[in-house]
Amino acid sequence: MEEERYVTTKKAGIYGIIGNVFLLIIKAIVGFVSHSQAMIADSVNSAGDIFASLMTFIGNKIASVPKDDSHNFGHGKAEYIFSMFIGLSMIVVSAKLLYDSVMVFIFGSELTFSWFLVVVCMATIITKLGLYVYTKKAAKQFNNILLEANMKDHRNDCIVTSFTLVSVILTLWHIYWFDSIVGIGISIWICYTGISIFMESYNVLMDISVDEKTKDLILDLSRAYPEIKSIRSLSSSPVGAKYMIFLTICLDGNMSTFESHRLADSLEKNVTALDMVYKTIVHVDPV
Repeated sequence: MEEERYVTTKKAGIYGIIGNVFLLIIKAIVGFVSHSQAMIADSVNSAGDIFASLMTFIGNKIASVPKDDSHNFGHGKAEYIFSMFIGLSMIVVSAKLLYDSVMVFIFGSELTFSWFLVVVCMATIITKLGLYVYTKKAAKQFNNILLEANMKDHRNDCIVTSFTLVSVILTLWHIYWFDSIVGIGISIWICYTGISIFMESYNVLMDISVDEKTKDLILDLSRAYPEIKSIRSLSSSPVGAKYMIFLTICLDGNMSTFESHRLADSLEKNVTALDMVYKTIVHVDPV
């Protein structure tokens, strides 16, 4: 399963790099020739996408390294570190694009209609839609934040390029202001996505707790043992895409050490079988 997760994420990174290099070249050429601020913004966005795909490739490679003496729980958090890089790069790119688009809006645009712009928009939408479908399926299957970040990026590109296409078509009726408005919209969208990816990664790196649904499942599994008098504490710590679970349960003080540990081992196995759980440690308190 882990090997399949690594290979699929690696493929997503490679496909993303190839697709975005192709889009960057054609967008930049057509954007500068036609003076389309929206298309130029889109080309810079593609440059950011190349970086994002590269971070996915590198982060996945590091995260796939097995646990060792120096990293007892593996290298899974590399996914979140590199996802933060992706988020930060989106925020930086969006700030530059926002400035350029506002300047064009104030001082005017030199955009001229070109069928090449239409073709590039269509090529972008088709390419990004294909990448989006692939990464969405993989992200859902493997619960990988790097894939999720790339999925959102591809989805956003489909939407913003559709607006770019609209702005290009509007120039046939001499409506030029929409082009810079789309550039501003793209900038804000990229910034919002970057902040959301950054915050999600930050929360995991700051040891955010497991979600309430998984907590309830763990408590239900614990309550299924009639020997457990009460659950004193339940805490968790992220390990890559999963969580370490720490449980303290109260058992009858007259129960033998062998029986209490056998029960604890059984509970550990049941909780660790949950999708979001990497490992479970159960501590027994006699009462």
